Amino acid sequence: MAARPAVTCFSGRDLIKNLSCRMALVRILVDGYSLLHNWPELAPGRARFSAEARSELIRRLMLYQDAAGTPISLFFDGSGPVSGKPSTESSPGVEVLYSKAGQTADQLIERAAHRFAPYGEVLAVTDDLAERETVIALGGFASSCWNFIQTIESTLAELEDDIKHHNRRERHRFQKRG
Repeated sequence: MAARPAVTCFSGRDLIKNLSCRMALVRILVDGYSLLHNWPELAPGRARFSAEARSELIRRLMLYQDAAGTPISLFFDGSGPVSGKPSTESSPGVEVLYSKAGQTADQLIERAAHRFAPYGEVLAVTDDLAERETVIALGGFASSCWNFIQTIESTLAELEDDIKHHNRRERHRFQKRG
């Protein structure tokens, strides 16, 4: 059996395309505060870890999950929202979890990576190098937050372009009928 590379890194859409060639990507595991820290544009003028920023992150992940089709688990340190309850709760496609007292989001991500291993591969999104190496050792993949943000943004932009193209085509088809 060949040894796996220490870190598997791809950028943008290539990340998901490469993963889909190997085994089924069963879930994306996201370190919520790590992603929020790297994505200040989510809630301009608001604190990076505010309820508004968390809600916007959840909203964007739901859009991405709709486009990509892979379920996402979003993990936050703490027993609940730091300031206020996020306006968007978990959905079937995006699960939002908070660690209990004495636990960390990293521990939950490791546990989920281990439990999902029999069903396929997971992708962990975090900037914690030790956490990424642990998930890779458990048979999963890892992505930096920046790479994942680029993947989300390019996927959503591509989806928006596809919708515009489809709407234009339909509008043209409808006008031909009339």
